[in-house]
Amino acid sequence: MSNYIQVVTTTEQENDALDIARSLVQQRLAACVQVVGPVTSTYRWGGEVQTAREWLCQVKTRRELYEAVEAAILQLHPYDVPEIVATEILSASPAYLKWLDQQVELRP
Repeated sequence: MSNYIQVVTTTEQENDALDIARSLVQQRLAACVQVVGPVTSTYRWGGEVQTAREWLCQVKTRRELYEAVEAAILQLHPYDVPEIVATEILSASPAYLKWLDQQVELRP
């Protein structure tokens, strides 16, 4: 199992995505957050199929920080039920992982 994960979330407004990105990096919960968009999401909500324009946040962090990352996203996110999904980073360049480690702060 890898020590590194990428967490994704989406927001309706670009400013919300940028606020989440900035907060996670400032708190040293993420080494990098890429904001991509707009993207088109199709999903079921309220019993109906919806389509929305959203902004995608890709959060690079360590597995040990997932709970803190999730809590920080939930605190800032405007959605009732935001997407917060983590996937394992199976491989990456050693230099990138070293840099990632230097940017985040592990908590006891």
